[in-house]
Amino acid sequence: MQSKSILIVGAGINSLVAANYLQRAGHKVSMIERASRVGGACISDSAMIAGQAQNYALGASVLGLMQDFVFKDTGLAQRLKTFVPDHPKFIHIAGEDEPTWIYRDPVELDRELAAKWGERGKVEAFRADEAKVVEYLQSGYAAAKPPSIKEATDVLGQVLTDLWISGSARSLLDHYFTSERSKIYMAMTVTESGPVPLDDPYSAFTLPLMDSGSIFDGYYGFVKGGIWRITEVLGEINAELGVDIHVDSKVIDVDSDSNVVTFEESGRERTASYDFLILGTDPLTATKLVGTDTELEKTGQQKFRGSSGKLNLMFRNPVQWKHGSNAADSDAAFRFIFDVDSLADFERAALAVTDDGVDYVPGYMQIYCEGAAMRQLNHAEPYDRLAVFFKNFSLANNGAALPEIEEEAKRKVLAFVNNPEDCVWSRMLTPKDLQELFLFPGGNLDHTMLTGGQTFFDRNYSSDAENNFYRFGDLENVYLCGSGVYPCGSVTGTPGYMCSQQLLRQITPQ
Repeated sequence: MQSKSILIVGAGINSLVAANYLQRAGHKVSMIERASRVGGACISDSAMIAGQAQNYALGASVLGLMQDFVFKDTGLAQRLKTFVPDHPKFIHIAGEDEPTWIYRDPVELDRELAAKWGERGKVEAFRADEAKVVEYLQSGYAAAKPPSIKEATDVLGQVLTDLWISGSARSLLDHYFTSERSKIYMAMTVTESGPVPLDDPYSAFTLPLMDSGSIFDGYYGFVKGGIWRITEVLGEINAELGVDIHVDSKVIDVDSDSNVVTFEESGRERTASYDFLILGTDPLTATKLVGTDTELEKTGQQKFRGSSGKLNLMFRNPVQWKHGSNAADSDAAFRFIFDVDSLADFERAALAVTDDGVDYVPGYMQIYCEGAAMRQLNHAEPYDRLAVFFKNFSLANNGAALPEIEEEAKRKVLAFVNNPEDCVWSRMLTPKDLQELFLFPGGNLDHTMLTGGQTFFDRNYSSDAENNFYRFGDLENVYLCGSGVYPCGSVTGTPGYMCSQQLLRQITPQ
């Protein structure tokens, strides 16, 4: 096999994973990254508190959507330690004095939801059917083969395909659950990528998709030191393999006829030729670089809107939760706070912020107890830290312009803490902050909303998706693997892996 020159624009998780597989396959890989370090939206920042520096996750906070084989193949598993809380999640819904526990075991979960929320539906069947869909998705990841409705129907049958893939989230929830609160909890996943209506076709697909990571069997966990260590360490591994990484470099032009990229590095204009070009960017940036006017117009009409805010909190002493258990990992368990108690109110709040005249509508909060997880990993830090993702924000203002919303969010979280006086620092980021920090078109960590017209078989930009899903348009040697393509965003690396495998098949046909 003749070695090929492969140039990758962007150095986020998907680009880093693609570079790793391609370099190990014997090709010469170079990367161009506009920022001063690799990582994309999986990077850290540092808070200086009383003269001590404490790192925290600026973008992504938890790991769960990565495939276990990617974690191992790339070499990450040999260099990083991880921790996953076994403890049930704690769910606080407005009006309830005690939290509801979300057990991993479907039988226990069925009993808990029946006792706390009056659930009389098919909780165990929901988990069992979801597992079938997840297994189907994971087999496609490993084979680097995006699914189709026909294939899904052949493997899963018409009923499950209609419910879990092509159907709406509302029809899925109504099929399995009777309690409004059960439906609210499950619907949370649907709106994570943006303000998606629950009646949208294919909105049901978000549920199995977000549980399809195999690194922790569909659950979410932590990385010793912080999740940003994933991209930092993978960048180090790739450099050791011989990947040539150019940071602080901005692409000026892509000549896809001559296979040449012009970029600026340290104030100097440079060029790089390639046999294959991979764009590990958002789809709008990719289209601006190599797309036609028609493709640019089409991409510009996509729904990119994100509505997640993030609140980072620091405590001088470990957080003492009012609700918990005697289990060793109770303080590290995931916690959720809901401001709504009906599905109608949940959806109304999620969709209200599509109007930029509305800064924020309370919906729900996901609390990641990063400091407690670091203690489980025997990683000492000067401050205890929480990361709180919460809904619902418009794209109108930065977090610094909304101090009253930051204070309200802190108050809600600290109401469940016995030592609120130990909270010594906070920083709130809105979708507008994420847009400016990471150049996301609509402030969306997943780049695009998981909604009708943007679901799995539509999350590509190829003119021949059936045979080469990750190719860009008609360009036979240009690929796209940013988080705007299937399967999803977050710290997965799965699009990067699948893209690399399809490119390798093109180089060496079977």
